[in-house]
Amino acid sequence: MTSSVYLERQVDRYLNGLFEQLPAVLITGPRAVGKTTTAKRFVRSIHRIDIPAEAGAFSFDPDGALKAVQEPVLLDEWQEVPELMGAVRRAVDIDPRPGRFLLTGSPRAARGKRAWSGIGRVTNVTMYGLTVQESIGQGGQAGLIERLSEGRIDRFPINTDPPDLVGYIQLAIRGGFPEVVMNLEGEARQAWLETYVSQLVSHDVASHDGARSTRLLGKFFEALCINSAGLADDKTIYDAAGVSRLTAKAYEQLFADLYVFENIPAWTNNRLSRLTRGPKRYITDSSLIAATLHVDQRAILRNSDLIERILDTFVVSQLRPEREASSLRPRFYHLREKEGRKEIDLVIELADGNIVAIEIKASSALSNHDSRHLAWLRDTIGPRFVAGAVIHTGPRPFVLGDRIFALPIYSLWT
Repeated sequence: MTSSVYLERQVDRYLNGLFEQLPAVLITGPRAVGKTTTAKRFVRSIHRIDIPAEAGAFSFDPDGALKAVQEPVLLDEWQEVPELMGAVRRAVDIDPRPGRFLLTGSPRAARGKRAWSGIGRVTNVTMYGLTVQESIGQGGQAGLIERLSEGRIDRFPINTDPPDLVGYIQLAIRGGFPEVVMNLEGEARQAWLETYVSQLVSHDVASHDGARSTRLLGKFFEALCINSAGLADDKTIYDAAGVSRLTAKAYEQLFADLYVFENIPAWTNNRLSRLTRGPKRYITDSSLIAATLHVDQRAILRNSDLIERILDTFVVSQLRPEREASSLRPRFYHLREKEGRKEIDLVIELADGNIVAIEIKASSALSNHDSRHLAWLRDTIGPRFVAGAVIHTGPRPFVLGDRIFALPIYSLWT
């Protein structure tokens, strides 16, 4: 049975603030993460541009069709009629009243069609999958980055019934697609996710970028999944997929355009000269890793490397919506010395220039040794280092050192 309960998303308050002051907002993100459901709450009328009967008028005369809509209006899947973006731009130029147009869909039309830019007229907001915090009805509460930036261990209460490693793996392979989280389980859930991956490589990429080899796209996405949360060099990825370097770069950009893949860049600092410059690759929803590799909980638990990658990907997926909506405007980086002696999973730079850093460990027993790289960064950059956390699978939060905490994974939502 499909749930009709709306779960508040972290992006809601941010989106509401923008729409109160701006004439047009575009909500982008992966398919099936709830963009339309969220957008409906802000409008008086809805036009589904992916339905031919509705798209006809907008395709024939987009400017005239926009004049006839009841505002505020949602133009859902606008990219099916790419000329709509130009019409919205012209309408905003004539009348820049706030709260007129919400658009959902792709940030750009498929190649081969005329593309329209909304720069200066249409403001972009990105939505990602449902977080555990949102799924338990706490989407309006402060996220982990905001709480960690306060540098206080008391902002992380103890959960009296915490998940164990198996519980965290179950959450990771469940992922963040609302339909899956709220309504499906067992074989139905697995079938939904595997179908998502199949349509991703056979339909979504083709509609976004024209004809491509489904077989090679599937192999390349599998290579990305195997290396999620890793620093594999480019050659490792394209050799595993059996494609050329140029093809690999094109495929990687396609999956990034569809918001199912992200490169997190390397952090740089003038005082640290021996840092790796390459990005760290992530699948944006950990459920897609299990679905693509056709592995279940038992198979993952037998593979320590896969456990670490799944948990790392899951933790970052829980933080990504906060990055998009937080007033702190956090930017994500990773840090690694060229020799690999020091490595930090996430270096989060805030709008005020301060730094929050996170390490992710698939371990329930931590010591000061596990926080040594965070301590090194703290001592290197000084007061800019606000707080660091070692995210772990154990049952409780505790202090590891000056401004460094051990936080259970459940601290992301508890």
